[in-house]
Amino acid sequence: MARIDYATTDHLSDKGKTTMERNGHKNLFKMLSHSESHFQNYCRLGGAIRSRGVLDPCLRELAITRVGILLGAEYEVIAHKRIGRNAGIPENQIEALDIGASSDAFNEVETAVLAYTDDLVANDNPDAGASDTFEAVMAHLNPEEMVELSLAITFYIMTSKFLITFGIDLEAEG
Repeated sequence: MARIDYATTDHLSDKGKTTMERNGHKNLFKMLSHSESHFQNYCRLGGAIRSRGVLDPCLRELAITRVGILLGAEYEVIAHKRIGRNAGIPENQIEALDIGASSDAFNEVETAVLAYTDDLVANDNPDAGASDTFEAVMAHLNPEEMVELSLAITFYIMTSKFLITFGIDLEAEG
């Protein structure tokens, strides 16, 4: 149950209302829209992460979904399992995300991405914990992809913690 009421669109500018409409009036966005400037910028960066990069969308969605699993953000897990399926992640890999990098469902690159994701989630100082996994991923990705992957993981750490902190409810099916 949400810890504060979801915002209506009454206070939003026309641009804010358009952004809300484009994002389907989802509970996450209704909560974020209490601060229109942050809502707009969150959506802009999130959109860039999800649809304006060169990183393989399957790698991105494996990492994002794994973040949600590790942090216990059910809202994020449900949303990004769906997005991952639409991106082409096979069902056996969606199911294996609970296990993570140790599952044999993943190839070498996917395993490296998942191990790196686990390290970034688990370590306050990523250089201390994620140095080896960073190098393992860099063996497969170029610098642009590595930046995009790291931004996706850390953006969704923030998103997952926001979802949990505010107790954002799943939308009703249907």
